[in-house]
Amino acid sequence: MNKLWQFQCLQITRRSSHVETKADIKRNINKVLIANRGEIACRVMRTAKKLGIQTVAVYSDADKHAMHVEMADEAYHIGPAPTTLSYLNAEKILEVAKRSKSQAIHPGYGFLSENVEFCERCATEGVIFVGPPTSAIRDMGIKSTSKTIMSNAGVPIVKGYHGEGQSYDKLLSEARRIGFPLMIKAVRGGGGKGMRIAMTEAEFKTQLESAKRESQKSFGDDNMLLEQYITDPRHVEVQVFADMHGNAVHLFERDCSVQRRHQKIIEEAPAPGLSEETRRSLGEAAVRAAKAVGYVGAGTVEFILHRQTHEFHFMEMNTRLQVEHPITEMITGTDLVEWQLRIASGEPLPFTQEEILRKGHAVECRIYAEEPRAGFLPRAGTLHRLTQPIAEENVRIETGVRQGQEVSVHYDPMIAKLVVWGQDRNEALAKTRRKLSEYQVAGLETNVNFLLRLSGANAFVSGDVHTAFIPQHEAELFPESDLELSEEKAVQAALGYIIKSQLESSPNDTWKGISVTPTSWRSNYQLQKTINLKFGEKDVRVAVKFEAAPNSYSVSVNGGQWLSAEAFLKSQNGLRLITKVNDRTSNVGFLTFDREIHVYDENGQTVLHLPVPKYESKVGAGDSLSSDNASSPTPGVLEKILVSTGDKVVKGQPLFVVIAMKMEYVVRSPRDGVVSTVAGLKQGDAVGKGAVVVSLQEE
Repeated sequence: MNKLWQFQCLQITRRSSHVETKADIKRNINKVLIANRGEIACRVMRTAKKLGIQTVAVYSDADKHAMHVEMADEAYHIGPAPTTLSYLNAEKILEVAKRSKSQAIHPGYGFLSENVEFCERCATEGVIFVGPPTSAIRDMGIKSTSKTIMSNAGVPIVKGYHGEGQSYDKLLSEARRIGFPLMIKAVRGGGGKGMRIAMTEAEFKTQLESAKRESQKSFGDDNMLLEQYITDPRHVEVQVFADMHGNAVHLFERDCSVQRRHQKIIEEAPAPGLSEETRRSLGEAAVRAAKAVGYVGAGTVEFILHRQTHEFHFMEMNTRLQVEHPITEMITGTDLVEWQLRIASGEPLPFTQEEILRKGHAVECRIYAEEPRAGFLPRAGTLHRLTQPIAEENVRIETGVRQGQEVSVHYDPMIAKLVVWGQDRNEALAKTRRKLSEYQVAGLETNVNFLLRLSGANAFVSGDVHTAFIPQHEAELFPESDLELSEEKAVQAALGYIIKSQLESSPNDTWKGISVTPTSWRSNYQLQKTINLKFGEKDVRVAVKFEAAPNSYSVSVNGGQWLSAEAFLKSQNGLRLITKVNDRTSNVGFLTFDREIHVYDENGQTVLHLPVPKYESKVGAGDSLSSDNASSPTPGVLEKILVSTGDKVVKGQPLFVVIAMKMEYVVRSPRDGVVSTVAGLKQGDAVGKGAVVVSLQEE
């Protein structure tokens, strides 16, 4: 347990007398229903159990074996996998709350956490909603209203249009008044959904229509607001808390500037490079914002901050707990879920503003099933292998999945959150990189390698963070060297594969020559073996001679010089491969899955493949990638087909739309041509990665 956390928890009872309280409005919470899934549901349950509160889980068909279901004291099935039929089914969730005799519902984040109608229904049914009052959710959820309130409260806002007129002509007129580049945002949006940037007027209509479709799908509303797009700003947010007794505080700021697809992947607290005066101004503005809407509970006030001047403007207020709340907990020594539950029970805030301490630096990395080199496209499927870092003091692993479980196309592709605290930013980043290198995943591609590059990038380490960081540093974050295989990695893959194959084929027969410890004896081995591998599209051939001494080999890569090598495997939070090649000893993670060989070191994961035998090859494989076909880039649900057989199309023209993990993907024509066939699919049908939806022919 974080020692700072221990210290402040011990102070809660003693310090609470300094906080103003009104008449007793205590409400008992002995059982709480968590209307969510995954890591946040597990996170809430851990604190509830610590407080002696019983927990109730809800789950869809896709989640019947999920971790949050197993953790709960009770669990109830609420419907099929699609969110509209399960986790967004307010009626069903309230029915479960009554059936389970839960006094409160904790919504987590996403789903129903900022749904005004659900909050109202909870109040009507006499169920405590662990969150702010309906009025605050409504006012902050409608971004046009929130801007007006913030302006009146003296919180600086960005130039824009937040009006009710939503015709295309009206929005275009307002866009011209504001000027391009322009941010188009869903009025009820959040989490990057329903958000697009129109750099020029020529892009406006296409981007507006795309934002409207995604907003309608995510929030059931397609009203938009327009804002001046500030080029390459920083995204800084402030954690606020308020109680029912009129008290409100902030718990300092977080920097969430580095994003992809308008969504955060790495966050830190406090924000690097700010003066204490700026930090104080941000916190005070956030508290004014909370008080202006009569806020209660946990909230986050988000600001756009100018990189050079550190001038800031209100962007939005999220009326819920944020994904990145653990880094605030780490620097303040608090349990924000405990604060939520106590405040929902009617208790006052445990501290005054002056008593909230900040110490050290914390970093959070979101581990996603996604393909960074393919535009961070999400991936769905089975986590056939999953070894996560071992949690230790000041290191938290927030997760809701285990090895063998599915990352579903219906939900967010987050696997885990790695949360690290250090005495200062350099220590926190160094510890973050070390812990990232301990991840071992097979079955789905992840962003772990990318996060390792990002957290070690020169500009990131120096604190020069902003929302355009990834495209501006693309060469460093996606180096060409990643596409080249080192000789050492080829040797490690081949030797690890040989040793593990022998171990699995004859685990009890030492006369088969199994090399598993430094002192294993080997006899009876063939003198030489060749391992043929694939690294991307490149062929790799490793020749291995078995020497007389235990665990000793001679190896040659692609016909090169012979190298002296030693190797053995040991079990340590997964398999570790110890190799010594030409007097250099390495200790790397190692696993095999299907026809894949995975090697893990301080730079992340390297994957090699054993070639598929010709008799197993599928006839016609790869056709869906030709210029005559437009295929789905990811597993998902078909949202809309925009063309018909016989239509003439031009290169880049939208052909169909796929929704995957709450995000919209518009698939465009690879060339000029005529639509020859359209797959017999309809809106709502599932499509796999690479599934051909539209085929083309020459005019």
